[in-house]
Amino acid sequence: MKRACCIGDGGQSESQDPVFDLAAGATLRNVIIGAPAGDGVHCEGNCRLENVWWEDVGEDAATFLGGSDYYVVGGGARSASDKVFQHNGPGTVHISGFYVQDAGKLYRACGNCSSSYERHVIVDNIVATGTKVIAGINTNWGDTARFTRITVLNDSSHKTVICDKYKGVPKGSEPEHLGSGADGVNCLYSDSDITWR
Repeated sequence: MKRACCIGDGGQSESQDPVFDLAAGATLRNVIIGAPAGDGVHCEGNCRLENVWWEDVGEDAATFLGGSDYYVVGGGARSASDKVFQHNGPGTVHISGFYVQDAGKLYRACGNCSSSYERHVIVDNIVATGTKVIAGINTNWGDTARFTRITVLNDSSHKTVICDKYKGVPKGSEPEHLGSGADGVNCLYSDSDITWR
């Protein structure tokens, strides 16, 4: 549980360096990432992030760049004004046993990167509080998001969006928001998968 920090300015600039740059096949575990945290963690290929805690997310907590399977197991993040996990490469991000507090989105499949891919996310056994959206995906590229055992705290009016759908676009444009909610095709969950407390 060593603490690493102090890269960048804590803002939303995409050009900040990461605190950790992981080669394909790397595992990062039992780390606390403090602020300013630059662009968090970059996974250049398949990676595992185990029991990693972000005290204050700057641009992104982690960005998944190239690979087929990325695993986030345990850990948590808070204060992400935009998103926690950014998925730019292909493949599937698996998020389990994670805690997120005060975030815009827990996960976003890139909607305007220079390369477009079909991307998938599997979210299981997470706790979210003060988070606007759990996952955002691009339906026109065949993205999917699966949710099981999601617990949302302090949201009696159910304002938290579980799954946001977008139309992915070329780099330089902004993705179009198409709607939200389970549809059995791209956003996969049922009412019993979500617990509101």
